[in-house]
Amino acid sequence: MILELFHQLIATLISIIGELGYLGIFIGMTIESSFIPFPSELILIPAGALVAQGEMLAGFVFLAGLAGSLVGALINYFLALFLGRTTIDFLVDKYGKVFLINKEKLKKSDKFFDKYGELTTFTGRLIPVVRQLISLPAGFAKMKLPKFIFFTALGAGIWSAILIYIGYFFGNNTEWINSNMNFVTMLLLSFVLIIIIIYLILKKRKIKKKINLAFHSEPLK
Repeated sequence: MILELFHQLIATLISIIGELGYLGIFIGMTIESSFIPFPSELILIPAGALVAQGEMLAGFVFLAGLAGSLVGALINYFLALFLGRTTIDFLVDKYGKVFLINKEKLKKSDKFFDKYGELTTFTGRLIPVVRQLISLPAGFAKMKLPKFIFFTALGAGIWSAILIYIGYFFGNNTEWINSNMNFVTMLLLSFVLIIIIIYLILKKRKIKKKINLAFHSEPLK
């Protein structure tokens, strides 16, 4: 029953977004980037197809999508920052089913953030499921706002550009999109893995350098 209502809600939102143009893209991406698991593919791929038809401008579509993603992410960030983990856990327990969110998904995002640090606000934007929730651990950890905005904009920008590109070239070929979106996701996950490995290597070298500096700076007795 809840699932049917949720699908009806998505269909209604898509219809409204289509009527509102750039503002609709902004609203849709704000919803997608907050705690509501609204698929951004249903917003930006059709928008990319409209760009190909000359009905929309690519730059405005990108900016509307990016701005919406940032606003949605900031909603989650500030909710976590001001309400705290206990209140968020309580809300997820009580209302999580309505938004298809549970504590298990939240814990996965927590572990991802704890393991790989602030960089996950960038890489997490490219990973399904984690994408909507990664801003919460950043808020819990009181990550610096400028850094959060930079990493979020970077990840959201890449994801938005990919979806607009797909819509531009393949928007009218739903069969290609359905059969290749998993491949696109796997490519993005591979990219994320490479970024994380590079980050961990650089972090390890930085720690080693600090240890060496501390060791050599100690006065001889």
